[in-house]
Amino acid sequence: MPTNPSKDPLHGLTLEAIVIALVEHFGWEELGQRIEIKCFRIDPSVASSLKFLRKTPWARAKVEGLYLFMRREQARAAR
Repeated sequence: MPTNPSKDPLHGLTLEAIVIALVEHFGWEELGQRIEIKCFRIDPSVASSLKFLRKTPWARAKVEGLYLFMRREQARAAR
């Protein structure tokens, strides 16, 4: 029985992995400028960000969108 791979580019990724990848790529300061939420601007940490993002769907959607943008840019640069 063949399994169909998910077409969702975020499939299999945890929110924690997404936040860590964004911080490694942009840093907290730029991340706070791109997505203006307190958990990225004032005393940022992965734990506080995850707590907020899990409770706030609009903010999580922005973070996931920025992650997908970052991945597309990385793929373009690799070509």
